[in-house]
Amino acid sequence: MFAIAGNIGVFLMPFLCIIFCLNLVSILKKIKQNEDTGFNTFWLILSFTTIMWSLSIIGVGAL
Repeated sequence: MFAIAGNIGVFLMPFLCIIFCLNLVSILKKIKQNEDTGFNTFWLILSFTTIMWSLSIIGVGAL
């Protein structure tokens, strides 16, 4: 489990952060224009959860 979280943290973290930021900006624009935000919300939650999960597992492994 630590190896998976470590690989995600090292190799996928930049892409997950880009996905998170782009979806956040897209959601904010869509809210302003009263559009549907379901698709972007899904990807925002998925990327944020994966970022937090990998950081917490890496943090526990460092203890």
